[in-house]
Amino acid sequence: MDGKLNVEELFGRNVFTIEKMRERLTRAVFKEVMKVMKEGGELSKGSADVVAKAMKDWAVEMGATHYTHWFQPLTGITAEKHDAFVTHPDEEGRMLLEFSGKELIKGEPDASSFPSGGLRATFEARGYTAWDITSPAFIKEDATGKILCIPTAFCSYTGEALDKKTPLLRSEEALSEQALRIVRLFGNTAARRVTPSVGLEQEYFLVDREKYLKREDLIFAGRTLFGAPAPKGQELEDHYFGAIRERIGAYMKDLNIELWKLGVTAKTQHNEVAPAQHELAPIYEDGNVAVDHNQLVMETMKKVAGRHGLTCLLHEKPFAGMNGSGKHDNWSLVTDNGVNLLDPGQTPNDNMQFLLVLACMIKAVDEHADLLRQSASDVGNDHRLGANEAPPAIISIFLGDQLEDVVEQLVSTGNAKKSKKSGKLQTGVSTLPDLDKDATDRNRTSPFAFTGNKFEFRMVGSSDSVAGPNTVLNAIVAEAFCEAADRLEAAEDFEQELHDVIKEYLADHQRVIFNGDGYSEAWVQEAERRGLPNIRSMVEAVDALLESRSVKMFEKFRIFTRAELESRAEITYQTYSKSINIEALTMIDMAKKQILPAVMKYSGKLAETMLAVKEAGGDASVHASILSEVTGRLSEMKEALDRLQKDLAEASAVTDVREQAFYYKDKIFVDMTALRTPADALEMLVDKSMWPFPTYGDILFEV
Repeated sequence: MDGKLNVEELFGRNVFTIEKMRERLTRAVFKEVMKVMKEGGELSKGSADVVAKAMKDWAVEMGATHYTHWFQPLTGITAEKHDAFVTHPDEEGRMLLEFSGKELIKGEPDASSFPSGGLRATFEARGYTAWDITSPAFIKEDATGKILCIPTAFCSYTGEALDKKTPLLRSEEALSEQALRIVRLFGNTAARRVTPSVGLEQEYFLVDREKYLKREDLIFAGRTLFGAPAPKGQELEDHYFGAIRERIGAYMKDLNIELWKLGVTAKTQHNEVAPAQHELAPIYEDGNVAVDHNQLVMETMKKVAGRHGLTCLLHEKPFAGMNGSGKHDNWSLVTDNGVNLLDPGQTPNDNMQFLLVLACMIKAVDEHADLLRQSASDVGNDHRLGANEAPPAIISIFLGDQLEDVVEQLVSTGNAKKSKKSGKLQTGVSTLPDLDKDATDRNRTSPFAFTGNKFEFRMVGSSDSVAGPNTVLNAIVAEAFCEAADRLEAAEDFEQELHDVIKEYLADHQRVIFNGDGYSEAWVQEAERRGLPNIRSMVEAVDALLESRSVKMFEKFRIFTRAELESRAEITYQTYSKSINIEALTMIDMAKKQILPAVMKYSGKLAETMLAVKEAGGDASVHASILSEVTGRLSEMKEALDRLQKDLAEASAVTDVREQAFYYKDKIFVDMTALRTPADALEMLVDKSMWPFPTYGDILFEV
């Protein structure tokens, strides 16, 4: 395709788009489909059959032989079961291809082997997938062939959500309903829906596949469990936005092509801070579709990497001592008639609708900071948050100088008479133009930052599904909108009540606003003084799911039942324990089968050399010194290994899932660190040719 790449023709080629539906459906059926997409409801059986046939015909023309209900179970990744379009042969033995409306709308995968957190017993297998009409069907191409993928929700036989999509869709409906109440108060009667608009920046690492396959830790854990620093890291800051190497550029080119075919608007690509680290960012789209597309982005990144002899690492911290990877969740609210509720306009101090929305956002984030923190927690993110490379674990909001000044005026006087202007940036070079400046700078240390006409939730981990964070964000904002609308709709004097609500919300929750350096120790102390929670780990964050105010909110807006929340808490604890257990077992395996034998072989060789030097009458003091250091570290490593094995055996005896998760955090993870320390020191002492697997220098600088 070199020299002939036509992105306009390529984009969405493998997607059953609205345009393709318009071409292939009758006018009446197409109209019904669009109505259901925009307003909800169900397709009639006849229309579902028409859509199914059109979708099947298109897919077969594209070369597809199978279809699957593509869903997102509580594993955090996607799942699929392929069924061929074939049906019973006719009387003459010819194979017929069929696909009914019933098959389109409902599937029945086995639910027994997916995590359910106690919602389903292991012998209860039935679960249902339900077609999500708002997310377009698409065709995946790989060695399996071409598969028609139909985005679906996944629920149990008894109706509980067993997936990430169902609560997300519930939260979007709740948010739209409450946001419409807000915009109606300001005279917008044309809007029928308010939708989260989401843009997801995805960070990732690329490493050579041959080297990857020589490291058990990367294979089993997704991160290096051992590894001494290379002589050069990221300290020169020369990789960030640097020239993209040809091998990586070829990968990025193919990745873009695959994503464009799937309708993913991949736009920005660049080198990130750490060596071998990169980023891809798409254009904003509907929140539900953005979540689906991010799953496709992660899957496609891995698939395309293999074609180039590379492996894509999505772990939040694959290499110690260097920046890890996150996923910035850019979130705004847009009506279906084109109004961005987070656009402050030229004079935000006079934009009362914006100020109300902003006040509600601040209230929501402050009241549910623990829940928002929990939504971004996963095992890998514990290595990253608060490590001066990502936002701190303390939730705060960055507004910038302009909006912070407006908030100060409203809190102190009840009115904001002015707002700071943006001004010009003068370069001081006659041949360069003066540039229009934004009204405020950015703050990369803030976990929740206002960036012009959206909020950027910067805590999400690179490997994580963004369904959870967006479900929580939608829910807490819906609650704040609901409470504000209740007061304003009942007010006798709307204008006065509007001013009172804005001032009250801002004054009561101003503590969560922070424009300074989130990496500083001073902020940790200040946040404690303000009463802001500092939840440092994944397992500590789980309690937020079952806080009474969380349960009350989720149940009020029919997003989660208490049972569904309890199941997710249990799964989170289990996921943490299982992940750390895998890492610990991998460390034990590498230590016993690779590192210890290599070190003992090297120390034996060193001892032989030392004796030979002594016999020859030479000075063997250097040999003796190095041998002493090596054997000392070897003993330290063996003691740490024995302790880890002992404690790991005890961990399996802990039956309470919460208690076990904390045992893994407080005991096993500490043991793992103690084992790594002498092993990494030994890597710096042992002959490189005898070290059993590629080092950081080999992996990060030889791609």
